[in-house]
Formats: sequence, structure tokens, C-alpha cells
Amino acid sequence: MLGVMGASVVAGLTACGAAETSTPAQTPSGAAASPEVPGPNGALAVGGEVPTSSASPTPTATKRIRRTFIPDYQLPPIVGGLAPVITKIETKHPVVFLTIDDGNIKTPESVKLMAEYDYPASLFLTRDTVADNPAFFNAFKAQGSLIENHTVTHNINMVRQWGYQQQVNDMVGMQEYAFQHYGRRPTLFRPPGGAYSNVMRQAVADAGMKAIVTWEAKANAGKMDYQVGNSLRPGDIVLMHFRAEFAADLAAFRAAQLAAGLEVVLLEDFLGVA
Repeated sequence: MLGVMGASVVAGLTACGAAETSTPAQTPSGAAASPEVPGPNGALAVGGEVPTSSASPTPTATKRIRRTFIPDYQLPPIVGGLAPVITKIETKHPVVFLTIDDGNIKTPESVKLMAEYDYPASLFLTRDTVADNPAFFNAFKAQGSLIENHTVTHNINMVRQWGYQQQVNDMVGMQEYAFQHYGRRPTLFRPPGGAYSNVMRQAVADAGMKAIVTWEAKANAGKMDYQVGNSLRPGDIVLMHFRAEFAADLAAFRAAQLAAGLEVVLLEDFLGVA
């Protein structure tokens, strides 16, 4: 009888071990992951559209395990009361940073695509363009994106038309609006139109932000535009907008990102200002 009971216990333990080993192990966040390969939901179709399956009209986002990068870039400090200007991150890591501006066009498709691709982004929002539906952007926040400052009014001539006080008032207004609706005061600023001056740099610092962020690559009208070179480089900051062509622009960015073998990571995380 003891022999039979012993054999049963061994058999049970063997079955438990087999059940446990049948579950695939997850890659640790710090381990090097294999290059991402677009699946059925992530594949790019001709014309930049994302194909959908007739059997699954609303695909479930498949999260990938992000690699953890130890930043090899340090955010320059505020010197002489002037916030630094960041156009590109000098890094040896295979990373790229996605930033999306304004907030004019708000569609469920943009939320779905960002979740499907698992892209975190810095959202430089303008109060006057998001005020009709500020809650819309909570979906991106839940996916890991952060809300940053793109002013209250989006005056692209603010550098030439406004002095220090008007500029800082416009920035502080967005700071408080973001805190009220999203629970966090922005740490980064993007000038409307991209132009800046030392007066603006002072206003940014005095409004409580750490840096002005510009760009050298953008997804626009369904294609990529580069100020330097003809492909994405490690450390590039990419500009996009919440526009009607959001899907085509994101598809163009995705194609360039995958071709360059870069990982999309959150700029604030890399800078240590999240």
C-alpha cells in the first residue's frame, strides 16, 4: 500500500511540474528582447492603412515587453534662469521618442492604434484645442503617455508679438489646466510653430518646466520628413499631430521605426522628468 501511495504522489508532482513548465516564461524587463516583428494587427498595408480582420473587428492590443534602458544622456540644467532646448537626445541606445501635438482631432481610432502598437508618447496639448473634450486624452494617459505644455492659445507668433509676462501667463495657464484635468503639471514645453527665444526660455523656467523640446523628424501627410538624413536615428524626437491623417502619419512613423530597429520609449522617462 505504501508503495502504491508513493507512486501516486510522484505522479501528481510530475503532473504539476508539467503544467507549470507549459506556461512560457516572460523576458525580464532588463533583458535584451528580440526585434519586434509586426503581427496581423501591427502589419502595414499599402497606403499606410492598418488592416483589420473581419473575424475580429476590434483587435485586442498585444503588449510587448519593453526593454529597460539606462539613460546615457543627462538633461542640461537651467542656467542663468534659462531653460535648455532639446532637439535630439545624444544616445547610443536604439531608442526613438514620439511626441504628438495640439489635440484638434479626437478619434477612437487614434486611441486604438496607440494601444495596439503599445506606443508611449509625450502629448504636447493646447488648452483651447482640448477644452471641448479634455477627458478624451485620459485614454492615452492610461496607456503610459504623459501630458505636456503647448500653451493655452497656440499663438505661433508669441515669440515676436508677446513679451515675457504674456508668454509666462500663457504657459502657466496650461500648467494649471493640465494639473486640474490630468493630475500632473507638465515638465516639458513645446513652442507653437517651434520658434523660441531667450525670453521664452526664461518664461519656461519660471513657469516651472525643465526644458523646451523641438524636433528634427516628423510624421506629416502620411510620410516622414527629416531635417537631417533620410531615416530615423537613435535619439530622434519625432513630431506628430492629432489630425485627420493620424492613422497614415502613425503608419509612416511605425514603418520608419521598425526599419531603423528602434524602440519607442517615453521621453520623460529617459530624461528623468516623468
